[in-house]
Amino acid sequence: MDPLDFTGRAVVVTGGTRGIGAAVARAFQAAGAHVLVCARTTPSSGLPGIPAFFPADVRDPVQAAALVAEAVRRFGRLDVLINNAGGAPTASADTASPRLHAKVIELNLIAPLHVSQAANTVMREQATGGVILMIGSVSGTRPSPGTAAYGAAKAGLHHLATSLAAEWAPKVRVNSLVVGPVDSGAGPDQEAVARTVPMGRAASPGEVAGACLLLASPLAGYITGASLAVHGGGEWPAYLADLRDTAYRAEK
Repeated sequence: MDPLDFTGRAVVVTGGTRGIGAAVARAFQAAGAHVLVCARTTPSSGLPGIPAFFPADVRDPVQAAALVAEAVRRFGRLDVLINNAGGAPTASADTASPRLHAKVIELNLIAPLHVSQAANTVMREQATGGVILMIGSVSGTRPSPGTAAYGAAKAGLHHLATSLAAEWAPKVRVNSLVVGPVDSGAGPDQEAVARTVPMGRAASPGEVAGACLLLASPLAGYITGASLAVHGGGEWPAYLADLRDTAYRAEK
């Protein structure tokens, strides 16, 4: 039996209409799962390849619970939750408004807790339990200048995963992915990013999706409360700049 076959399983992906979330949704769908994605608004371009969408602002606990209820209504169960919704604009901590800081923490930390609570209520009653994955960030493991509230929220998300894993075992496994730079087709110059990462490039959204498939599968059946680094080796230490530059030139 293929451990990466999710036929008949039900998966919810928050923020699943673009970027990493869309790649995760499509990967689970390709593996045979029933997939429900959510976002605050339906994309104007539609959702090619994603069969089920539910509008929800997961910062609202009522809407978060409604998202989980919709998955159960459609599929009769919930096996995997991917807490992917998140993000933040760049803003200096000294000038960003209190409202912005609060909204960033609410989206990146409180919202995943809301959805996870609702999912756990369903999963703990299932004979096969369930899996919850948090899409975290390297910003939660090292200084995050320009996105201080985001980094703090992601650090809290990593800790939240370990706490929920301890509380909800053995029926529900909870893990986090510590994601580094991801190639979104926009944003910072990719060559500049490549120079900071030992792997020499940003991850593709599909590679993050592959890590989600692994952690949600029986191959990771004894893994809970863990953080999987999906960051291409992290970042070159500043004091090894000469070695980094030599390696980078050699690859080119």
